[in-house]
Amino acid sequence: MYNTQQKQYPSYLSKKMHMPLTDFRFGIIGCGRIAERHAAQIVRFGRLVAVCDIIATSADTLAKKYNAHACYTTASLLLQQLDIVVVCTPNGLHAIHTIEALNAGFHVLCEKPMAIQFADCTKMMATAELNKKQLFIVKQNRFNPPVQAVKALIDEHKLGRIYSVQLNCYWNRDASYYKNSWKGTKQYDGGTLYTQFSHFIDLLYWFFGNVKNAQAILSNIAHPVIIEFEDTGIVNLEFENGILGGIHYTVNSYRKNMEGSLTIFAEKGTIKIGGEYLNELEYQLIENYVINDLPQGSPANNYGNYTGSMSNHDKVYENMIDVLLHGAPAYANAYDGLKTVEIIGRIYKEARYI
Repeated sequence: MYNTQQKQYPSYLSKKMHMPLTDFRFGIIGCGRIAERHAAQIVRFGRLVAVCDIIATSADTLAKKYNAHACYTTASLLLQQLDIVVVCTPNGLHAIHTIEALNAGFHVLCEKPMAIQFADCTKMMATAELNKKQLFIVKQNRFNPPVQAVKALIDEHKLGRIYSVQLNCYWNRDASYYKNSWKGTKQYDGGTLYTQFSHFIDLLYWFFGNVKNAQAILSNIAHPVIIEFEDTGIVNLEFENGILGGIHYTVNSYRKNMEGSLTIFAEKGTIKIGGEYLNELEYQLIENYVINDLPQGSPANNYGNYTGSMSNHDKVYENMIDVLLHGAPAYANAYDGLKTVEIIGRIYKEARYI
């Protein structure tokens, strides 16, 4: 069911898709801020039947806005007449809620990260196989226009041999972000690479393949007591194809997000995708080739006091509906989600904490 080979995918960036309203019935588990992003897309393609949250006011508010049924347990939501369940709960609950929904007979769209344990990812995939249901993972940065352009360059071998890559992730998450929240806990958050930067790690896998070796130094410099893991990391990577990679990540950028960038040094060119969210083509010098006329990207997710990656949830839903109705290839399947968790798990396993 899950093909490990890289494929050429249809682009959802070159033109705006105008897809008809479908009969798909959706339910959402978890009514936090990201659930609103999903609800807004769901009503474009189908009907939001029910939402669920253990915080009754959160479920009630989202349900009222979209004329949906409010549930306060997953069991009650899974008794509804649904086709697709969207999992928007804390990272550490993704596996259990996904597995429950798949066993109830529904397709699942799970927010990132797929889970925070590799073994849980394999259980999720096995459950999808057993129930003959689709399991989709949100990987919206794959739809960023410069990301798609560089992915095409790599697939078409226009850069020649890739020598090395550098990923920089410089964001801001202050004490207020973690206050009275599951974020910052090992049990439900898992780590900075899972919650803030899993999309960036996904692109390393999508572009360059499997990681062979990892070395890391991690530290909690500015968030002692506030969070249970690192706020900063320096990572060295060796990919199976011989590419060398580095990652410098932190949530200590002063007051605001600064940069999310990926620089590639290759035989026939150097290229940098930058901006705050890998949303700008900052530098290119490529042999006999120039990237021109990139479409405008989507705005970043705005959560009030902080921002996250570019939304692109419209494109996530367009692809999911295309897969379910027409058998199109999934832009990010469960195997891709598993590989991201595998790489992050390897980094944490091999890390030295100071």
